[in-house]
Amino acid sequence: MSVPLAKPPRMTAEEYLAMEMSSQVRHEYVAGEIFAMTGGSDSHNLIAGNLYILFREHLRGTSCRVFMSDLKLKVEAADAYLYPDLMVTCETAKDSHFREQPELVVEVLSDSTAKYDREHKRRMYQTLASLQEYVLVAQSCMDVRVYRRTAEGWDMAIYTDGAKIPLQSIELDIPVDRIYESVWN
Repeated sequence: MSVPLAKPPRMTAEEYLAMEMSSQVRHEYVAGEIFAMTGGSDSHNLIAGNLYILFREHLRGTSCRVFMSDLKLKVEAADAYLYPDLMVTCETAKDSHFREQPELVVEVLSDSTAKYDREHKRRMYQTLASLQEYVLVAQSCMDVRVYRRTAEGWDMAIYTDGAKIPLQSIELDIPVDRIYESVWN
């Protein structure tokens, strides 16, 4: 989740990266503006953790890695550095503080960021040539939306309680119930 600073100072990407190295608070950067990141709910944390465990176990022994919300994603076409909740990438890193070529990006929606994640972030992420799937996971109900790159553009599929989600980018089928395990218990 991110919220704009009271009077966000405009800065270059280089200034942002230098500031972020010593900051106690994480910030996202979009075209000169910075946005402070807020903490998530327990549901947000459980959902992201469940997905991390599923992805990490599935990717074991491959050159691909799953990263949680503490690693930035550079979106050059949008002049942005964002902190996705999860991303999977198989790239050889040029920098240990961010990645540029994810195959899969996941955002866990909250009331304050859902519209931004569905619209603005989605459009930014979809400029990444490497991105095959963008996944939005609701917190308040079992609702997972997967945007998939196709030859014609992007398609979207909705998965709910009892469904299996085929994540083609990492060749993994996930039962929706596993994503929400322990969230409402």
